[in-house]
Amino acid sequence: MPDFSPTELAVPGFVALVLIEMAWAWKKRPSAYESRDTLTSLGFGLGSTVAGLISGGAFLALFLWLWQFRMFDVPWVWWAWGLCFVLDDLAYYWVHRFGHRVRWFWASHVNHHSSQHYNLSTALRQSWTGFLTLGFVFKLPLVLLGFHPVMIAICAGFNLVYQFWIHTEAIGRMPRWFEAVMNTPSHHRVHHATNPRYLDRNYAGVFIVWDRVFGTFEPERDDETIRYGIVKQLGSFNLVWAVFHEWVGIAQDMRRAPWRHKLSYLLRAPGWTHDGSRETSDQIRAKWLARQGGESPSPDPVANKNAIAASRRSA
Repeated sequence: MPDFSPTELAVPGFVALVLIEMAWAWKKRPSAYESRDTLTSLGFGLGSTVAGLISGGAFLALFLWLWQFRMFDVPWVWWAWGLCFVLDDLAYYWVHRFGHRVRWFWASHVNHHSSQHYNLSTALRQSWTGFLTLGFVFKLPLVLLGFHPVMIAICAGFNLVYQFWIHTEAIGRMPRWFEAVMNTPSHHRVHHATNPRYLDRNYAGVFIVWDRVFGTFEPERDDETIRYGIVKQLGSFNLVWAVFHEWVGIAQDMRRAPWRHKLSYLLRAPGWTHDGSRETSDQIRAKWLARQGGESPSPDPVANKNAIAASRRSA
């Protein structure tokens, strides 16, 4: 049985690439790195590693127990690895999408978006509290189909390794065929943007085709400067606050809200309030669309349809 973690093996490569990008930024784009921000990102990475070691064994044990109820026996052959990788990436798309659309999930995932800088160290901003969201349930169908939990874990590790290199401004566009199928720095810069045009777009892990299929794709434009971070910027380099601020916000909102609205602060979209005092990404995007005349500039027809519908609902 395989007994290695792809992410652990990739750590030396991560470090080398960060140093190379720092050298590039020093000459080409000094604003790409900020020392306190980078240290916060490194703290995130260390803490998430520890949290993963603590919770990962429990999740693997659960998956191994559920595997006895599998419908099929998927063999350890090359095509099974490929199929597992693709299906795991599809599961990642949906857990990632929920991570932006349900505040309970967002409280954990917001950690990854909290930096106003976009560089390879940002990729290290992984959650310490992911186990609280129970996002692992999105992988349960793979276990029940018969993919061995260790195979799933290794595929998920390679998925995470792939996503490291796309957190950079040093790479512009890749070849058109590659941009059409794979997630790239250009696509992922859109995902980390706070511009209304780009909010809640490009959830892909490895294959951008999921966003194209499910109507969440938005291309990067050369005529609009990307603003990174979150809608309400963190405004602090305090690591503990950065990790837990959204959980604190949820607790405060639930404490103040009328009983009939308390659960909504967990299950509705980030930014939702019962009194309309804040805005969700859909509302922000809808107002922006209204200023554009109600027409989305996205070339994706499904994204156009969804965005215009959201604009009309919020009008």
